Amino acid sequence: MKNIGMLVAVEMGAVLARYGEPKETLRSGGFEVLRYENEDYTLCAVNAGAGELAAAAAAQLLISAFQVELIVNFGVVGGLTPEMAMARTVVVESVVHYDFDVSDWQDFEAGRYMQYPSPYIPATPELVEKACAIEPSLRRVVCASADKFVGTEEKKRALHERWGAEICEMEAAGVVLTCARARIPCLLIKTVSDGITGGAEEFSREVERSAGLCLAVADRIIREL
Repeated sequence: MKNIGMLVAVEMGAVLARYGEPKETLRSGGFEVLRYENEDYTLCAVNAGAGELAAAAAAQLLISAFQVELIVNFGVVGGLTPEMAMARTVVVESVVHYDFDVSDWQDFEAGRYMQYPSPYIPATPELVEKACAIEPSLRRVVCASADKFVGTEEKKRALHERWGAEICEMEAAGVVLTCARARIPCLLIKTVSDGITGGAEEFSREVERSAGLCLAVADRIIREL
């Protein structure tokens, strides 16, 4: 039986709608964790809240306290290109933590962590390959991640032009960095809630629908891993 961790920022309504009431609800490390179980796997879904720090803490909790074998992060994102329209579902191949910058101290470009050769931090390649085999419609993307809600077309275009990213959000860097440090595989499935010309209003209108669509895809992948 697989022991899977699911890290959720603000989309817990989609988890409850798909899986129903959990076998048990636990409080650990300041987080609420919903535990589900079936014949194929145990799923521990943690309600992390928004942001990189919360995501990193929640990922470490799943690893340390619940001994998960892999972490799945699903959720809604902003689209940075015209192709990334609302309800487009993607798999994250790499993440750039674009507001991380030690260039005034070290001779590194902005976004680059010392342990990586470039600003682009890879997700687990084997899981990306498996996800695309299970769901061939998935597009592999670069995700721009930071503790910022990006709500204007100008800022979205600038992120794409600077980093080549197709989507942006607020948790992926925390998840990928924490999993890499602990040598735990991670899979990030995301659905666009607000396109390149959309912002906070579009996000608020579409977040629940996009989250449900995203989890439906993530769930199909989990069951076949």
